[in-house]
Amino acid sequence: MSVRAKICGIKTIEALDAALDGGAHMIGLVFFEKSPRNVDLATAARLAKHAHGRADIVALVVDPDDRLLAGIMEKVSPDMIQLHGQESPDRAAEVSALTKRPVMKAISVASKADAARALDYKLAADLVLFDAKPPAGANLPGGNGVAFDWSHIVEVKERVSYMLSGGLTPENVAEAIRQTGAYNVDVSSGVETAPGVKDAKLIRRFLQAVNTAKQT
Repeated sequence: MSVRAKICGIKTIEALDAALDGGAHMIGLVFFEKSPRNVDLATAARLAKHAHGRADIVALVVDPDDRLLAGIMEKVSPDMIQLHGQESPDRAAEVSALTKRPVMKAISVASKADAARALDYKLAADLVLFDAKPPAGANLPGGNGVAFDWSHIVEVKERVSYMLSGGLTPENVAEAIRQTGAYNVDVSSGVETAPGVKDAKLIRRFLQAVNTAKQT
């Protein structure tokens, strides 16, 4: 099975084309005003239309209310909702029912106990995103460019469907895939030259590394 890659935090057609041409399976659009990767609904709708049929559109939200979700569904109609806040398993299930879309739930990992929280979402989420726990004082729940110890997920990775994230770059993603056996990987800051500024060359390098990586 080939590894599926998600390029998250896309804001421009140039970055989107680099991701699509490189074979990205998923495109992440961020709807979180504090993030430098935030997009408004109009921009997101244009990007989603451009990518339609070539990659799945993932809408990243942080503790969203029903109104925001309704707006995203109306204007963007994503293929999946990514919950990146403190959403409970019950709320994850509610979001899936409300949007009629599969849900990905981000789990912040700094220990084996953190990773084990993924099991709480086994029935409520279709996919778990293992991400690094934000550094102290960070304003963002993800996209901070830090990695976590991949051994923390060893005891749970075979028990949930998951995507690996957190500090991945063109230089380390092949090793991450080799060590974890991940079939899904996610990158945001690792293909940027500044927060929120995607680099087409880095996107292509990341996807090339994913496409040639070998799993254990």
